[in-house]
Amino acid sequence: MVEIDGEHRANVEDQTHPTSCFPTVPFLQKLIAEVLGTYFVIFAGCAAVVVNADKEKVVGLPGISIVWGLVVMVMVYSVGHISGAHFNPAVTIAFASCRRFPIKQVPAYVGAQVLGSTLASGTLRLIFNGHEDHFAGTLPVGSHLQSLVLEFIITFYLMFVISGVATDNRAIGELAGLAVGATVLLNVMFAGYDISSLKQCRLIIICKLIFNEKTLCNNFLLRMCNKTCVTHVTC
Repeated sequence: MVEIDGEHRANVEDQTHPTSCFPTVPFLQKLIAEVLGTYFVIFAGCAAVVVNADKEKVVGLPGISIVWGLVVMVMVYSVGHISGAHFNPAVTIAFASCRRFPIKQVPAYVGAQVLGSTLASGTLRLIFNGHEDHFAGTLPVGSHLQSLVLEFIITFYLMFVISGVATDNRAIGELAGLAVGATVLLNVMFAGYDISSLKQCRLIIICKLIFNEKTLCNNFLLRMCNKTCVTHVTC
């Protein structure tokens, strides 16, 4: 989701050796870090939502907000120095679009993020019982326009903070994880716990292939475009 230091570490190392078509060990470490980081973020955040729905709202919105914020912060500090802690294709593509991330590494990063989120969703499916066609998430409330406007605002807010702490050397890099985690917490608090952008890999597959939910798909596309635009502005 965000680089801990101001300069993007992914620019330091190439994806492959000059004389080999195989990925380097450091690059494989980045991919593993993205898989694990995305896995734990999605597992913790979505587990809080599922437990709240399964146990008569015992966790509550404040509890879910804290879980999302804390897990993002923890994973940024845990693997941010290895992979940059993107955890989200939208962030990876946004950084690549303004040349803060090697374009040729984007497919591998996106694949690692999708794999991590899919494994986390599968783990939750095995742990918690329920109907196979039950969607363990949240759906937009209100009109489509209201949902799109809210998505735009919260995505702009999140990506503005990420770009601010990750692309400017004047920012305090050690506080990046705290800043991004707090932003996610606030977004979840006032917009609902399906806004965290970190579930986009999983949600776009579920809503399009299984539930055919057009609103979620439109919101996903809006987030992608919004993140790219905000990154270009702040870069």
